[in-house]
Amino acid sequence: MIAPVLAAAPEDPPGPAPAAAPVSRRSALRAAAATAAATAVAAPVAAYGTGPASAADRGPGLRVMTFNLRYASDTPPHSWAERRPVMRALLRREAPHLLGTQEGLYGQLRDIAADLGPRYDWVGTGRGGGSRDEFVAVFYDVHRLVPVEYDHFWLSATPLLIGSATWGNTVVRMVTWVRFRDLRAGGEFYALNTHLDHAHQYARERSAALITERLAALDPALPRIVTGDFNVAAHRNPVYDAMLGGGTLVDSWDTAARRSAQYGTFHGYRPLVPDGDRVDWILTSPGVRTRRATINTFAEHGRFPSDHLPVQALLDR
Repeated sequence: MIAPVLAAAPEDPPGPAPAAAPVSRRSALRAAAATAAATAVAAPVAAYGTGPASAADRGPGLRVMTFNLRYASDTPPHSWAERRPVMRALLRREAPHLLGTQEGLYGQLRDIAADLGPRYDWVGTGRGGGSRDEFVAVFYDVHRLVPVEYDHFWLSATPLLIGSATWGNTVVRMVTWVRFRDLRAGGEFYALNTHLDHAHQYARERSAALITERLAALDPALPRIVTGDFNVAAHRNPVYDAMLGGGTLVDSWDTAARRSAQYGTFHGYRPLVPDGDRVDWILTSPGVRTRRATINTFAEHGRFPSDHLPVQALLDR
């Protein structure tokens, strides 16, 4: 783990979590770079992704996933103890190189890191600036990607103020971004991960404007990959228009050469909705080619790993 992390949704606060040891960005990135240099489906439809079983893994294609994990709860049904084995099976099967997560709690993210094993590391900090809140953590395959630079900002009028919320939303929202070096394909790119507000349209629109502004301030020569739960339907909300309206981002689902069947990406443990709303997106720079886009319906014995479906893309930069 590169940065301090958190644990506990205000909607359902769990008990105390152990505090993470503080690590400076500079020393953490040096350590990460050194490490990298040294080193049965029961679903409504056939569930497939962009994982290593594909011949595409032999090329430089980048496997990207965005996944709202559903914060860990001890209360059944759908407790984290019940869902963790399914999450483990899904992530090991798909083996994303880059995984943007939402709602993960500190202990939950540590479980996922343990289940993924030493090939993975992650970057994240809690949205409240401590160890008792949700993350928008970014996991990455250390054999493929090296973090060169990273930071966080908060979706508010004071984006550098940890835990700030100024646009009417009662839940603090934030962004984690990382500049990665690609050890296989060469070059660098930015990955930005977020989770917009669930209740306030004004906050979502202001958040989209802020993210767009911040993306524009990054090195324009480098591609961007944006992952997140945007809590609005693609093509049906001004937030989507704001994210794509400037021509600097495109929707990988729309530009993909191939795509899976579409389902609503939030299912709430209810039957999946064909052609439902895509509220979880992977956006990219226009120059990034999407070979395949997938809404993955993986489940085991009728149990889903989360109340969202993961969205995946196989990308060429």
